[in-house]
Amino acid sequence: MDDDSMGLNKELDGMTVVSLEQAVAAPYCGLMLADAGARVIKVERPEGDFARGYDAGANGQSAIFAWLNRGKESICLNLKDPEDLAVMHRMLAKADVFVSNLAPGSVARMGLGGAELRRDNPGLITCMISGYGQSGAAAKKKAYDFLIQAESGLCSVTGSAESPARVGLSLTDLSTGLTAFSAILRALIQRGRTGRGIDLEISMFDVLADWMNMPLLAHRYMGGAPARSGLKHSFIAPYGAFECRDGAQVLISVQSNREFAALCRQVLQRPELPEDPRFSENPERYAHRDALDAIVADCFAQFTAAEMVDKLDAAQIANAQLNSVADLSDHPFLRNSVVQIGDCDVSLAALPVTSHAGPGQKVPNLGAQTEALRAEFKA
Repeated sequence: MDDDSMGLNKELDGMTVVSLEQAVAAPYCGLMLADAGARVIKVERPEGDFARGYDAGANGQSAIFAWLNRGKESICLNLKDPEDLAVMHRMLAKADVFVSNLAPGSVARMGLGGAELRRDNPGLITCMISGYGQSGAAAKKKAYDFLIQAESGLCSVTGSAESPARVGLSLTDLSTGLTAFSAILRALIQRGRTGRGIDLEISMFDVLADWMNMPLLAHRYMGGAPARSGLKHSFIAPYGAFECRDGAQVLISVQSNREFAALCRQVLQRPELPEDPRFSENPERYAHRDALDAIVADCFAQFTAAEMVDKLDAAQIANAQLNSVADLSDHPFLRNSVVQIGDCDVSLAALPVTSHAGPGQKVPNLGAQTEALRAEFKA
């Protein structure tokens, strides 16, 4: 798009975010704010965000850190030192948003609570991210992504019938970062009406508990939470992965009688199946899913995965190949972007929302802007 009036373009330009962040959740929120045009100042301890050591794939630096922290500025502060803490206070006196994901109570003990900061900066929005909450017994419990997945029940509905599993990416952190981002945007809109900032508290457990509402409601109102079923569904058939002639697997998800009829007619070459009492409606198909899966599997085994995908696409049956990460890396639908960390270019999946001016493609070295920011926010 050539016309700047079309599409998103630095809608948070002119706003300053100070982010006392580490790991994934808060940095991902900061990345979203930077992508929207905000100036994001990442405050790191003198030894740096420990996420800088997650891997050494980018010529000795972390490729994962590059994904989460491009387009930010980095300042190293020892907030136990009165002079550095004073720098932090001066930055926050001019900031629009303060994000933190330290242990509950940490920012308050440093005199960085929202109420105190708004004495000098009434419009400041604070967003504190924690594992379980900021008060009571919840505040004392240490939390990481995997642990919240287990505590919230997610692992109990993930995996095979024989064994629970964690989701294979940092779902808790990323969902919490997105929730914090959306809450901050709401707070900015409210501030536009009231002129006042507010305090936001985002709990990783609360976020994942909300996302768990489907199995939670099934437990409370539908006779029990769904059992773990791997790539199968807990009440829909045919649904799952089927092996093709070349050994690759193709997944299908048939959601309606119309789709089932099309599958039978155009793919399985069994137009009579929808008239079979065992398969006429989804509850019957699910009750007799073993017999139905055998019919589907026999058909899929006669074709390569590419041939079967072509047949399914032609019949407008929802499908996907069971890809590896290597397959994703070369996927024709994948949009890539390149960022620079140190002297290394890192190619990564682009952010899903396209904007004219996304985050800068440079990842800050540890403390790269420390001296400049100290000078900018001097007493």
